[in-house]
Amino acid sequence: MEIIQTEDAFKALIQDIKTTTDGYRDPLAFGICRVDLGQLNVEKTLQATYPLINWDENFGSAAIFVRALAEQGINVDFSQTEVVCTVNIDFLRACLAAFTPYSDEAYGDAHKNIQVISALYTQIISNGSFEGEFKVTFIFDDAAVESVEAAYLKLYAISEAKVPLRSINLNGAFGALPNVAWSNGQPIELDYLREFEIELKLANEYPHIDFVDKFPRLLQHIIPAENTRILDTSKVRFGAQLASGTTVMPGASYINFNAGTTGSVMVEGRISSSAIVGAGSDVGGGASILGVLSGTDGNPISVGQNCLLGANSTCGIPLGDGCIIDAGVAILEGTKIAIYPEELKKLMAINTNMKMEGEIFKGKQLAGFYGIHYRQNSMTGEITASRSTKEIKLNADLH
Repeated sequence: MEIIQTEDAFKALIQDIKTTTDGYRDPLAFGICRVDLGQLNVEKTLQATYPLINWDENFGSAAIFVRALAEQGINVDFSQTEVVCTVNIDFLRACLAAFTPYSDEAYGDAHKNIQVISALYTQIISNGSFEGEFKVTFIFDDAAVESVEAAYLKLYAISEAKVPLRSINLNGAFGALPNVAWSNGQPIELDYLREFEIELKLANEYPHIDFVDKFPRLLQHIIPAENTRILDTSKVRFGAQLASGTTVMPGASYINFNAGTTGSVMVEGRISSSAIVGAGSDVGGGASILGVLSGTDGNPISVGQNCLLGANSTCGIPLGDGCIIDAGVAILEGTKIAIYPEELKKLMAINTNMKMEGEIFKGKQLAGFYGIHYRQNSMTGEITASRSTKEIKLNADLH
């Protein structure tokens, strides 16, 4: 690719790429990643690390990447839902030539892709060969995941809040991601450890294994938002999304992938996959918010703002704002819940869409309503619901 001297020439090049490249279409997402390859199977990707991801943006950079690949004899198949290509030094040189008009802005917010190309080129020139270690990934359709590289790109998009929770297709991720041993943030093939166990142990080189999983931990890839605290790295899985001000305490807390918070939240319990907790809420010690595979009949759970889940409680239905589940109480879709007439009137007054009659209801019937306090009568064991009169307010100094 010849050196582009002006911004107008760059724009003309982008237009030429889009109009002359067979089947060209803008990607939904793309980025350049460094991959960790298998110790036995050197063509197997174990992990993909993206310094920058592009989601529905920066289409000019995507076009340059496509042309740079074509000049190396790699033609992107735009009919595929995702495409992963290995990059080489000539690819980087071609990109730098095209980005010349913006090279002075490479370290600004507007041209981060240039910074990625420039930093990688400098690294390669300094350190030598990098065959197979760096790849560019394009996602053209939000379809089921087929590759490790695409799975990681989507998980980055969630954890960096490029997309809302539960808004993209993660089907196929478990099948695409290999189960590996993680040691100090690096993935190791289990088959490699099995094959060389004797030699490694005799040489005192057997690695310290932190955990075994398909997913890494969030902090291995993501810099948290401002005022976010995670007191134990094992408590948040990569692919979780934590809003600024979230505090994740050690102990019984855990946040799974495609789950998280939308504001300042105190987390001392479990937020299962697909569950979302609103700002100002408190997930008490040992409390559990069920995931779609944990008894919610496939219905994802959202907990509203300023809610309180008491210690060791279980939330199996969506909650509106200002709800409380007392400590030790389990509210599931099939739980029988008593609401006495006076309390039902109070709840219907603040929930104008609450058209209900009777005194005994299933938890599923109360899903999403505001201002409900769920209790258990200590004398009879009866689960009751009433109008909540307690304001849930987090300690501002802690968030």
